[in-house]
Amino acid sequence: MTAPSLASSRAGVHGRDNRPLIAHVVYRFDTGGLENGLVNLLNRMPAERYRHAVIALTDVTAFRERVKRDDVRFVALNKAPGHGIKLLPRLTRLFRELRPAIVHTRNLAALEAVLPAWIARVPGRVHGEHGWDIGDLDGSRRAYRLVRRAYRPFVSRYVTVSRDLERYLTSSIGVKRADVVRIVNGVDVTRFCPFDRALPAGWPFDPASHWIIGSVGRLQPVKNQVLLAQAFVRLLEQMPSARQHVRLAIVGAGPLRAEIEAVLDRAQARALAWLPGERSDVVDVLRAFDVFVLPSLAEGISNTVLEAMASGLPVVATNVGGNRELVEQGRTGLLVPVDADALATALIRYACEPATARSAGSEGRRRAEQLYSLDTMVAQYVALYDRLLAKGDAAAGQRLSSLSNHATTGVD
Repeated sequence: MTAPSLASSRAGVHGRDNRPLIAHVVYRFDTGGLENGLVNLLNRMPAERYRHAVIALTDVTAFRERVKRDDVRFVALNKAPGHGIKLLPRLTRLFRELRPAIVHTRNLAALEAVLPAWIARVPGRVHGEHGWDIGDLDGSRRAYRLVRRAYRPFVSRYVTVSRDLERYLTSSIGVKRADVVRIVNGVDVTRFCPFDRALPAGWPFDPASHWIIGSVGRLQPVKNQVLLAQAFVRLLEQMPSARQHVRLAIVGAGPLRAEIEAVLDRAQARALAWLPGERSDVVDVLRAFDVFVLPSLAEGISNTVLEAMASGLPVVATNVGGNRELVEQGRTGLLVPVDADALATALIRYACEPATARSAGSEGRRRAEQLYSLDTMVAQYVALYDRLLAKGDAAAGQRLSSLSNHATTGVD
């Protein structure tokens, strides 16, 4: 008996679409680096190869509008806080209904979905580790390590975005090195570029006389933008003339806004800063900066750093996680400890040496083009999914051949 391909066995529920389905599971589908990477993947993957579904354990927001394909199904499960044991039967039923060829979970909060995928006999189960959060900045929290180890048998392949996370999985969780694939985030180097500099709507500063320190990201504790506000104040204290020509832009929304404003207010520097909240024109915003700063406490591979590099900006980042992979010290930017004085010193250096800053930005642009294109990232994910699909086809063929032999020989 000849085994049918896994792709054909994973056709649509009514048999109308023979493309295998990939079910992407996230905790919440909303603004964020992980989610932005998923949007890029969905929009760029060859439409004829795979179908896609996005399953959010909690909710799906208007962020879904960034997905330009009309064949992506979105499912929100409205999970309550805490472990999702009550979701297990529901997820199992959902996977049996959708019949995906691959379930791809992302980060610890979605890892629990690999168990119902295994129960539903989904052949390919991928888990991605994209970075840390404030509750576990380096993966050392024992409870979380135990959770990752408990779910390890149900994962077919792991994807990490950085060497730091790859080492963590193999050394701390016990994942076989052969089961880990490192796929670095990609950036659209055509869209994010240093050319055709246009000021974003509402821009309050004069590009002819102001030198702009900028950052873009969710105002969350792990992103640590309060440190950037503190460093800006230190810069003004150490270089009083900077009040005339140095300005700060922190773009994003989140709970840290009030604390950032308080730091600036105490230094009478609020008028020197722009905090516009979340923006949809990040391409134009980045082009208006002179230096990009990422002051985070922990990182996987930062999409905003990649976007800044592609935009031709020098990057000053804290020396944590995947930042070390992206920023070449002294060449494309500067790495600093998580310290306001050290960050201020780096910013003063670039403010006083604008030619050096521009040279670092040009080198960062070259590096983004060569190593971190979006097309490269998409090709690596397609290759991973194709390998898993081929492996599933082979396994399905072995099972069907075994059943055929039993039927022929009368063995039961």
